[in-house]
Amino acid sequence: MSHDTIVPDETVRVIADAAPDADRTGQFPWTGIRAVHQSGLLESTVATRYGGQGATLADAAHILAALGRGDPSVALISAMTIFNHLGQAAKNHWPDDLYRRLLAEANQKPLLLNAARVEPELGSPARGGLPATVARRTTSGWSITGSKRFVTGAYGLTHFLVWAHTDETPARVGTFVVPNGLPGIDVIENWNSLGMRATGSHDVEYTDVEIPAENVLELVDPSVAQQDNRAHAAITLALTAIYLGAAEAAQAAFIRFSHERVPANLGHPIARTERFVTLSGEIDLLVSGARQIIFGALDANHGDAEKMIRARLIAGRQLREAVQIAVRGIGNPGLSADLGLERHFRDIQSVLVHAPQEDTSISILGRAAFDRWNREESVRSSYPAGLTVLKTA
Repeated sequence: MSHDTIVPDETVRVIADAAPDADRTGQFPWTGIRAVHQSGLLESTVATRYGGQGATLADAAHILAALGRGDPSVALISAMTIFNHLGQAAKNHWPDDLYRRLLAEANQKPLLLNAARVEPELGSPARGGLPATVARRTTSGWSITGSKRFVTGAYGLTHFLVWAHTDETPARVGTFVVPNGLPGIDVIENWNSLGMRATGSHDVEYTDVEIPAENVLELVDPSVAQQDNRAHAAITLALTAIYLGAAEAAQAAFIRFSHERVPANLGHPIARTERFVTLSGEIDLLVSGARQIIFGALDANHGDAEKMIRARLIAGRQLREAVQIAVRGIGNPGLSADLGLERHFRDIQSVLVHAPQEDTSISILGRAAFDRWNREESVRSSYPAGLTVLKTA
């Protein structure tokens, strides 16, 4: 799959044209999502055994970067489905009949899947803990009751993937596939974020929602149900590509303004001034550098979680700083909604908000560094006194 042709320019243009209105209203971005669906990108990571393209995680990241240039909210909603197909390709954890039925639905309309995991009391599962949401056995399947927070794309999803524990003895924990629109599902319209407004990441309440018995994935003992932040490091890095796209859109807006702005006292575009040449260089260093970091790590993925976590944090911080430089460099026009930079600035603030959050990721790296030192110290202490051990790269 060629990264250069993976996302049609027309698709990005349609998404970008609709983005300002979607941001202003906060309504579900159907125009952008339909464009993604019509281009076939939502199913890009479906495994070849199901007749899909079998796109890799790196391919998915390139798709998300392109969509992020158009509208990162559309990209984030799309990412949830793209990653779920990628998960099925690797783990084969969906009931086969259920999964094939969903793929058949995707031929007619956008199939939109997303996990509903965060809870009011628990917070993010990335910080540990088990869900309060309960799945009770019924004569025909399961009944789901509980509350979830930050469910990206809530209104437009075709299926919620609800994390819950069973009422069995002993209890098990798993993901329950809940079709949207069933009786007992209530979307609480309370998403009021600084940026990423069109994601519609509202709360959702489930009250005795009846689903078939086969609509469950990976029921396991609670002792093995904790979220593994290290195992998800590569996917979290790929998610950062969305914000790479947003920063590249901000960079393009900065460059366009620099060439179109001709002050009367200057007589030529400000792009020809040394100050704006330098600002452009600083922005390019950070944005293009982040692109190298993200795709360099994904292309060389050898399962090293720490490398993925470092790449995500460094790239995320660079992208955030780059957009800030662009806004600050332009001044008042940069804060105007007309230029688009203001929206990019708001959206980019979410780059390191996704679980595991920045502090959790830093803690993983900190503990890993301490563990390395302790292992090396143990090796050093095992050598006879007075023996010098040379460490090689």
